[in-house]
Amino acid sequence: MKLKNDNFRNSRGGYSRLLEISCFSCNRKLFNYQKDGPGIIKRLYVDRIYGNVSGSGLKCKNCGKLIGSLMIYEKEDRPAYAILLGTIKNKIVKLS
Repeated sequence: MKLKNDNFRNSRGGYSRLLEISCFSCNRKLFNYQKDGPGIIKRLYVDRIYGNVSGSGLKCKNCGKLIGSLMIYEKEDRPAYAILLGTIKNKIVKLS
């Protein structure tokens, strides 16, 4: 898997890592996500998700818990999922 290198990554200092996103409730892996820049995860940009995700609400396929809702992040005019606090866990994935 190769990380995307575009203007969004460059505007955040060029620092990126691949994260495995899991449901906090049931521990099931949901997908991989490219996190650009430092800080906590507030939103998940749709173009950075590596996996099968669709719909207006992001839900765990195992327990059905709502993780986030689809929005347009106006500052960058990009579709993203606004994450509800305490609904996900993340772990850094080593790229080989």
